[in-house]
Amino acid sequence: MPRFFMEQVDPAAKTVTIIGRDAEHIKVLRMRPGEALTICDGKGTDLRCVLVSCDGKTAYADVVEAVPSRAEASVAVHIYAGLAKGERTDFIVQKCTELGAAEITLFQCDRCVARLDPKKGADKKLERWQRIAEEAAKQSGRGIIPKVRYFDRFEDMLEDAARWDLKLFLYETGDRISMSAAIRQAEDCRTAAIITGPEGGFAPEETAQARSKGFAVCAMGPRILRCETAPLIPLTAVLYETGNLN
Repeated sequence: MPRFFMEQVDPAAKTVTIIGRDAEHIKVLRMRPGEALTICDGKGTDLRCVLVSCDGKTAYADVVEAVPSRAEASVAVHIYAGLAKGERTDFIVQKCTELGAAEITLFQCDRCVARLDPKKGADKKLERWQRIAEEAAKQSGRGIIPKVRYFDRFEDMLEDAARWDLKLFLYETGDRISMSAAIRQAEDCRTAAIITGPEGGFAPEETAQARSKGFAVCAMGPRILRCETAPLIPLTAVLYETGNLN
C-alpha cells in the first residue's frame, strides 16, 4: 500500500489534502479513486485512507481510521556514525532507517577521511540524506522519518549522545565488554545511543572520553567490520534484546 508522510496532518481529520511531490507520485502510480493509501503524521500515527481524486497537483482522500504505527520500536535507538566517504553514508542512513533507528547523527572525529564543509554544500548533503531517510521510511512502513543531523566536533556529539539510557561505544581493540552483556545490563531502557566510527576507527583518546561519559566500550566479535556495516549490528542487537524483532 502506498505510504506518504504529512507533517501538518490532523489525526482526527475526516479528509486529507495531498499536494506537491506526493500528489505527483500518486499520479505516477496511476492510482484510481477507491484505492487505499496510508498517510503518516510523522509522529507514529497512520491514517488509513481511500483516494477520492488526484490531478497530479492535488489529491484528496477520505480517512477510514487512525491507528498507531506498528513499525515503531518500544525503545528509541539513536545512531551516531562517524562521517564516511561517498555512498557509505547513504547506506548507513538508508539501512538504519529501514531497521528502525529513531534518529541518525553523523559526526566528525580524528580519523574521519571525509569532511563536511559548511561553505561547500554541507546543507545540501544533509538535505539529500534526509530525503534518503524519507524514502527508506516509506519503503519500510515506518511511522516516523528519522531526523538526520551532523556534529562538527566529537566532543559535542558525545555530550549529545550521553543523554540516553543505554550508551554503547563500539571499539575494535583493547579493554572492552561484550555488546550483549552491555545491552542486558540496561534493564527496561527506553532510549539508546550507539556510536560507531569512520573508516579509520576511533583514536584511543576519543575512546577514553567516551568511557568518562559513562559509555560501555563494546566489542562486536572477532571480525573487523566496514564502517557502513558497524551501526547495523548493535542496532539490530538492541531491537532484538528489547523484543522489537518478534
